[in-house]
Amino acid sequence: MTTSVACAFFFDAEPLGEPGRHALDACALCSKPLTRNSDIFMYKGDTPFCSEDCRYEQMHHDAAYARQASSSRRKQQQSQRSRRASVAAKADVYVPI
Repeated sequence: MTTSVACAFFFDAEPLGEPGRHALDACALCSKPLTRNSDIFMYKGDTPFCSEDCRYEQMHHDAAYARQASSSRRKQQQSQRSRRASVAAKADVYVPI
């Protein structure tokens, strides 16, 4: 089985839209340079990290952001339901919630 030339130069590929910036050049969190012979810890498919600690920190940050966004959406929905109920009570009209 022969390897293709394109595969041999994976690190040399230039991403579209970001000339001069390689996808696996640096840790996405701490910007530590990633070398060809170093371990790269991936997250969400294409996000490189220099260590498990950096990757974990990003995962923890993403989880906290998701919880906050979910909580915010829940509060907004409750507020909308409350306003609808208030308008319905003032107008003495049934409004399905």
